[in-house]
Amino acid sequence: MAKTIFERIIDREVPADIVYEDEHILAFRDISPQAPIHILLIPKKHHARHVAVPLEDHSVFSQLLAAAQRVSRQLQLDKTGYRLVINNGPDGGETVPHLHLHLLGGRHLSWPPG
Repeated sequence: MAKTIFERIIDREVPADIVYEDEHILAFRDISPQAPIHILLIPKKHHARHVAVPLEDHSVFSQLLAAAQRVSRQLQLDKTGYRLVINNGPDGGETVPHLHLHLLGGRHLSWPPG
């Protein structure tokens, strides 16, 4: 099976504007931002989507949220607010089959989305 674009970014085959990295998570700026600040946080271990994460790997969710907290502070979004989004499956807006978290901020985000 071919690598997803995210796996290619993790492997440094495709360039990305990386804002954060640790042993589990890579965070980079979205190339098609939906807000002034739009960061994608991806686990380095591949899971196709939220619902596909096995129970024994649920620590990936705490790793994603902890990284999002670090990045929000780094970009000073913790002072004004931000939104975290996980799209799951085609009807949820998923376009890359690799679990990822969107961190959106830098402007007022209205509700409801979509």
